[in-house]
Amino acid sequence: MLYNPGMPSRERSFRIEAVVLSHADWGEADRLLWLFSREQGKLRAVAKGVRKLRSRKAGHLEPFTRASLQLARGREILLVTQAETVDAYLPLREDLSLLGYSSYVIELLDRFTYEEGENRALYRLLVDTLTRLASQHEPNQAVRYFEIRLLDLLGFRPQLFNCARCENEIKPVDQFFSAAHGGVLCPNCGQGVIGARPISMPALKILRHYQRSSYTEALRARTTTELFGEIEALMQYYLTYLLERGLNTPAFLRRVRREAAREK
Repeated sequence: MLYNPGMPSRERSFRIEAVVLSHADWGEADRLLWLFSREQGKLRAVAKGVRKLRSRKAGHLEPFTRASLQLARGREILLVTQAETVDAYLPLREDLSLLGYSSYVIELLDRFTYEEGENRALYRLLVDTLTRLASQHEPNQAVRYFEIRLLDLLGFRPQLFNCARCENEIKPVDQFFSAAHGGVLCPNCGQGVIGARPISMPALKILRHYQRSSYTEALRARTTTELFGEIEALMQYYLTYLLERGLNTPAFLRRVRREAAREK
């Protein structure tokens, strides 16, 4: 929306709460910000002079920061006129593993969303997930739960209770998962399907539990490192199919894990 000199001031300037997804240098001293806001969904805005040493806004506009922002409509783009931190999620910047997990959450939301208006449920999911990661409690579960809920909110809910091909109820045996079919395939339907991957019954039970539970209830699921590895690989396969491209942050997370394993 272009700036209109005749527009009432209450419409030219407005306040939002948002999480900073990323930023890039803009001009000599400015930054272009990608934001995901509670009130208007995904937005772009420019922070003028924020790269100057004396800028008061700079510390409030770092990636992962949740901030209260005053925005004004410029001629071609929104401008940040005021910024105040609501939550800096400092633990995410102090631990490489948590940095990797939170970067993955941000990248996933960024890739799946466009500037298409308010989505308060998705904003709440983002804030809750960053809060869970910052608490350093069960980061693997927090991220897996985020993936399942994100898919629900965006209309990509995988079929986990009935075969996505013949629609028969899934029996308590190992199955297949097909990204192209959008869910689980029974052993009869899954055999020979191009791209279909095996999924163990324990992994399927965890995904079902996440899909129908609150986060508190999801934490009650009994998991192992091996089981999380299987679920993570399966989700990466499905998400990559939906996005039609790979994600950058999983490779970083794998490197961090390898380094951590060497140090033990």
